[in-house]
Amino acid sequence: MGLGGGQAGPQTRSRPMTRLAPLAELQLLLRPAGGGLYLVSTGAAEQKAVQRRYYGKDNDSDVTDAYVTNLARAADPSTRVVVMGIPSDTGAGFRRGANLGPQALRATLLEANADLHEQQGRDGVVDVGDVFVVPQLLSDEMLSEHQLARARLALYPDVDDAVRSSLPVSPLSMAERAWALLLKLNPGLIPLTLGGDHSTAWPAVKALHDAGKRFCILQFDAHTDLLSERLGVKMCFATWSFHANNLIGRHRLLVQVGIRATRYARSHWEGNLDVVQHWAADVMRDPERGIDDVVASIKATGLPCFLSNDIDGTDSSAASATGTPEPAGLSVDVVDRIIERVGNEVGFVGADLMEVAPLLEEQPGPQTLATASRYLSTTFKALRRR
Repeated sequence: MGLGGGQAGPQTRSRPMTRLAPLAELQLLLRPAGGGLYLVSTGAAEQKAVQRRYYGKDNDSDVTDAYVTNLARAADPSTRVVVMGIPSDTGAGFRRGANLGPQALRATLLEANADLHEQQGRDGVVDVGDVFVVPQLLSDEMLSEHQLARARLALYPDVDDAVRSSLPVSPLSMAERAWALLLKLNPGLIPLTLGGDHSTAWPAVKALHDAGKRFCILQFDAHTDLLSERLGVKMCFATWSFHANNLIGRHRLLVQVGIRATRYARSHWEGNLDVVQHWAADVMRDPERGIDDVVASIKATGLPCFLSNDIDGTDSSAASATGTPEPAGLSVDVVDRIIERVGNEVGFVGADLMEVAPLLEEQPGPQTLATASRYLSTTFKALRRR
């Protein structure tokens, strides 16, 4: 039995292992959807109930079986889109709560479509569950050897020492390894990450790049996320775009849309880091032209696109349930139409939806989740067009 009281995890083996097959390693890194949050008392019963509803199963054993089946389906070349949740908000900076984003997003999708799994099966979409998150950790490079050893022993107690010493323990590191393994099994898959704070966009971008994919990035965001480090931390919600921009080679391959909360003028970012920015005020002044300009910037790269959608790129009236909501942002319709057009006219190699923190809702009703659900619906359609 794994951590979290019945969630899928490391299994006892009768003999030491010298190596792990990709699917076996994925079962160590991931848990059934909704199970990435470590709960053993408060909230545990509710978590299991959510998982049973999501998988349409009556007991935990059947939930685990469905999750393992999905992992195997992800390796099938007929699978087009693979969904993974990273319920971590350790990389955030102001208001927390995005760790509950993946669970809430899935529940909202299921409420909107009772036949969600059947439809996803027809469309070649597979949900492989959640990265298991130790909430005090973020990236393995931030940990001492002593802490790495302690965390590995806690997470993988029944794994042979030689194998355990190579396994990651932090959500960003585990997610990067998981995406790399999935791309090895199915090189044609399109990753879709449910975050999590915006640092959780990094693992899929890194894994796609390391797998030989070349792409530009379309980022919806109120903020640039272009610091090289924040308070001495290399990778977090405020720095991931800087490192992604370097990874893909700069050269105006990072296109940011919705910027409005930054201490520097656009010329600073575009001139020093060779990015393209479409600030929210300019896009919304003339939305038709603004949409055309964004799509033109993507087309100018000559590459397919990775979509990173921070919900705070959207105006706070429609997306207040996030760590850093900002007024005077993009309308839902504008964001939705840009995703649709880039999907139709360019194509996506991967995507994410970030920074949804459902408990922080400031508007009547689940307004932010409704916005996010619309974005996910459009994104799924756009990804399947590739």
